Amino acid sequence: MKALAALAALALLVPAPALADANSEIDALTARVAKLEGVRSIKNLQRAFGYYVDRGLWGEAADLFADDGTIEIGLDGVYVGKARIREYLKRLHGGQEGLIYGQLNEWVTLQPAITMATDGGSATGRWRDLGMLGQYKKHAEWRDGIYENRYEKGADGIWRIKALHLYVNFVAPYEKGWARLKGGEGLSRSQASVDFPPDRPPTAGYKPFPNTYVPPFQAPNPVTGKRVETAK
Repeated sequence: MKALAALAALALLVPAPALADANSEIDALTARVAKLEGVRSIKNLQRAFGYYVDRGLWGEAADLFADDGTIEIGLDGVYVGKARIREYLKRLHGGQEGLIYGQLNEWVTLQPAITMATDGGSATGRWRDLGMLGQYKKHAEWRDGIYENRYEKGADGIWRIKALHLYVNFVAPYEKGWARLKGGEGLSRSQASVDFPPDRPPTAGYKPFPNTYVPPFQAPNPVTGKRVETAK
């Protein structure tokens, strides 16, 4: 009690302008820490998604999404909600819990660029996807693509995926590689999306490599603050 009384007495001796400046600096530091913690949480969130899908943990992956979260991969369309996302991921990778014997399903996620909203309650993230895919003794593929995702912080303070969108640039056989792809060969709608139709059609139509499609940037240029315009 004596210590609190001493602090209170000391506060009375601090000029009001100086006290206001100190409070303002504390608020700025608090906001900065919250932003840094948010970026770290989002990186962990996205990396967890990759690790779970790598090993066929479809339910764990779906639980990373908001209740009304969405997923869109390539030309398959948009799936909404955890239950739909879980079933889609399962069907996309063999239709069972866990990977099938001899399945390689590495979703390597690189080059994170996270942009927080001013209010600190939402963010966008752009990532590079490098896929190593295949089936033992049968086939092997490379996949290249770009994620443009959105994230939100819930009322419980936990960050979740609001919208995951993987723009697939190509899926190419390991032996021949992407240099020998024929026009339009590197991207097609999956059989899983045909058998288990999406809730909404694809939000973007584009041609894969060797075409030079650039997925649109949600975040502005971090230096100029201007919208990133791509060549038409």
